[in-house]
Amino acid sequence: MIIFGLWFSTTNTFKFFKGYYLYKTAEPAVVETMIEEEQENPQVEIEEKPLTIYPLEPVKGELMGELYIPKLEARLPIYHGTDEDELEKGVGHFAGSVLPGENDNSVLSGHRDTVFRKLGEVGENDLLIVTTGAGEFTYKVRKVRIVDEDDRTVIVPKPRATLTVSTCYPFDFIGSAPERYILVAELRESKES
Repeated sequence: MIIFGLWFSTTNTFKFFKGYYLYKTAEPAVVETMIEEEQENPQVEIEEKPLTIYPLEPVKGELMGELYIPKLEARLPIYHGTDEDELEKGVGHFAGSVLPGENDNSVLSGHRDTVFRKLGEVGENDLLIVTTGAGEFTYKVRKVRIVDEDDRTVIVPKPRATLTVSTCYPFDFIGSAPERYILVAELRESKES
């Protein structure tokens, strides 16, 4: 929050002085034109997007949507929560993350030997489409990461709407895998219900 505040104040201070400098150094006729344009085209306030697009938070264990992976032609159910009960039925949505389509990081997980058996075939620029009661959200994979099983950077907040998909790695490992295969995708299209 402190870093955001510093960035925000620095950015806006720079914009102010840049505008002030342009205003003070411009010819009087240019300043008059700038004022006229401002009066003819007043700034329209942009309506802020609500914090959530979901009327209700899903209940743990509830079927909340579907993940479609076009490259694999796979349609996978998404359940709210990442306990074994949810992961046995399909893809789990990490309850500590935002819901799909919202700003920040929405995290999905699944077993490599069930729903995500072929996830290793999905890579950069592939699409991931999540459908929920709030709409259809199309994400494009921006980055593929392989991280240690204890790496918590996959669940950190993001500055924009992001979908992080995680499964155990290597795919052919027998037993408890030591790493995670991560797809980091950014929201490209949103069709809210």
